[in-house]
Amino acid sequence: LSDQPLKQVLAKPDLSGRLIKWSVELGKYDVKFEARPAIKSQVLEDFVGDHTLTECMEEDTSEEEKRLWKLSVDGSSCVSGSGAGLILTSPDGWTLEYALRFGFKATNNEAEWEALIDGLTIAKHLEVQKIEASSDSQLVVGLASGEYEAREDSMAKYLAYFQSLKIAFQMLRVLKVPRAENVRADQLSK
Repeated sequence: LSDQPLKQVLAKPDLSGRLIKWSVELGKYDVKFEARPAIKSQVLEDFVGDHTLTECMEEDTSEEEKRLWKLSVDGSSCVSGSGAGLILTSPDGWTLEYALRFGFKATNNEAEWEALIDGLTIAKHLEVQKIEASSDSQLVVGLASGEYEAREDSMAKYLAYFQSLKIAFQMLRVLKVPRAENVRADQLSK
């Protein structure tokens, strides 16, 4: 222990000293180390498949997917007012973004419906034939796809208007997306 005073040596314990100190401290909690089991090859294959960028892969798009426009919508209602965010993307990749502010009070569900209907109205005026709309509202997507039944009068009216607007398109799909995938539309709505 060379020239260093004993106090300095004890003040800076080496790695093994720290490990012993922690093992004594944690010993009273009955903490045990368990080795992680081996990862099955199928799990690893699924992980790689789920997290591989699809842009790098060759895409085999069906005729139905060609010329498909994408619409992302989100509605927002708060004390300061309500609004909608819309992102309309053409098959060629150019994007139109809209931030709408409503001149009336709306619930969150009404704002979500307004966003979808306004987005589809814009697409109709642009003479879009095939469109896939995505929203993070489970109620609006459920009603639009026929999975849910409209119980409130206002939701029934929005659904009826959506149905009348639907006939303007050759193909219209409404999909539910997680909020994390709808961030830009959410920002525009606020």
